Amino acid sequence: MNTTSLCRHIFLFLFIFLLSLISFACGAAAGTPPPSDSEALPTLSISLTESIAPPLIQPTQISVSPAIPETRRLTLEFPAKMRAGVEADIIILTLEVDDLGNITPTAQIDGNVVVGETVEIPDLYETHNVTAEARLDLAGMIIQPAQAVFEPLKRGQSVKFYWSIRPQETGLYRGTVWLHLNFSDKLSGEQSRIAISAQIIEIEAVDFFGLSVNVARTSGVIGSVVGGVIGFPFLENIIKFVFKKRKQKI
Repeated sequence: MNTTSLCRHIFLFLFIFLLSLISFACGAAAGTPPPSDSEALPTLSISLTESIAPPLIQPTQISVSPAIPETRRLTLEFPAKMRAGVEADIIILTLEVDDLGNITPTAQIDGNVVVGETVEIPDLYETHNVTAEARLDLAGMIIQPAQAVFEPLKRGQSVKFYWSIRPQETGLYRGTVWLHLNFSDKLSGEQSRIAISAQIIEIEAVDFFGLSVNVARTSGVIGSVVGGVIGFPFLENIIKFVFKKRKQKI
């Protein structure tokens, strides 16, 4: 056997050996049963949406009832006439509860003017501290107190404001009585202010004898004229001459 034939036989042997190995491997793989469910590897299932997105929170429904207005009666009393320089009087502003909504008509009681009106204010006493603020603007008179006056306001309770006034000169005085409400939130401390009323008043100041400014001026003019005539030179001689002529005729 030559060398060439020997090499062919060796190559053919190796080829058959390799085919046998490949066939054996394929058969082993095909015959291996698949793993059962109990033997299967656990799988990790992650839902990206569920792991990242926060759970939805249903909004709480809060029912807030609007503040029911509280009906109150506002009454203002002031003098219609005063004597200048010698007389002092008072102005009274009253804010009281009036469930019936009655209105005090304008009237004069013992020389004083009484004016009433019905006002409505928000009922916020549970959540706010409420303060009534009153101020009198009356130029030309001495006023006490001269600044704004503050009074705490409670549900169902009345408040009153007083001013002492004194005119120095005769004349007609006009002014305004202001009323505001201040609200302070009990939780946040937030401040708010609303105007409730602005009432116009008119007071006449007369002189010591009770005469108005116009009458006093007219009386002063008449007095000046009379005084000037009485003080006119030779008036006494003229009067004597007139009476003398009358006696001669008689």
